[in-house]
Amino acid sequence: MSEHDRGPVVVGIDGSGTARGAVRWAAREAARRGTSLRIVYADVFALPVLPEIPGVPWPREHHAAVRVEVEKWLAEAAESAGAESPGVPVETESCPGTPPSVMIDESRRAGLVVVGDRGLGGFTGLLAGSVAVTVAAHSHTTTAVVRGRSDRGQGLVDGPVVVGLDGSRETELLLAHAFEAAAAWDAPLHVVHAWDVVGVDAKWLRVGLGEEEVRHREQLLMAELLAGWGERYPDVVVDRFIERGSAAGELLAHSDGARLVVVGARGRGGFSGLLLGSTSQALLHHAPCPVLVVRGKRSA
Repeated sequence: MSEHDRGPVVVGIDGSGTARGAVRWAAREAARRGTSLRIVYADVFALPVLPEIPGVPWPREHHAAVRVEVEKWLAEAAESAGAESPGVPVETESCPGTPPSVMIDESRRAGLVVVGDRGLGGFTGLLAGSVAVTVAAHSHTTTAVVRGRSDRGQGLVDGPVVVGLDGSRETELLLAHAFEAAAAWDAPLHVVHAWDVVGVDAKWLRVGLGEEEVRHREQLLMAELLAGWGERYPDVVVDRFIERGSAAGELLAHSDGARLVVVGARGRGGFSGLLLGSTSQALLHHAPCPVLVVRGKRSA
């Protein structure tokens, strides 16, 4: 297990079908990483002061009934995880707090946090829920948002792992996650690079290069970024896709039929205070498969 994978896989549940799919996905991932699985529920009723949401009542007298349901959900989630990956150690806990705050706090000690794309009340076809986006934006470690077919009980899709590269500082971490997943699943790896971004186009326009020359130079950049990875993972078949277009658009096109899309939290042009870039947000909202938002460990 690589250094970036240290710590358990932590998955959040809320009793929804999407969360149950996330548990199964997380159990498989914990088995792949050779680590434990921690299943958590965020209990807002256990907070000393309940959060105020206009129009939403918080009847404390219902807490006992909710607790019964929560214990049932946790037990069912643990049973499902054990059936999916029998050798993985599983622990469960109900933690005081809101779903985003609990998952973000758990991310400080986790190797990976996993959430479904929608919770209770989510309708099919809606964009990713606020919890998924908030956790991906503020997590202290890598976040997996389980979207698409894998959250509907149909198991892993037999497709490639897709990774988006733009030459940012996260490239090594992105490739480590992508190659490790592709090797473990015996899946091909599709490396996608789109060079129609303002910074790149402006750079080439200033020196008067034609499109074919720009494409050639971008291909050289990808060759440099991938140098040495083939030797480390000789059994992984790598296909490169270097196109002019938006990064989000190209990755979404390649995500159809993929089993996982790996993206960075922020791209090459991301501002220092930006916690989640536009490409990763687009994938979280629209990808038809699970999305891994890679982030190096931040200081606590």
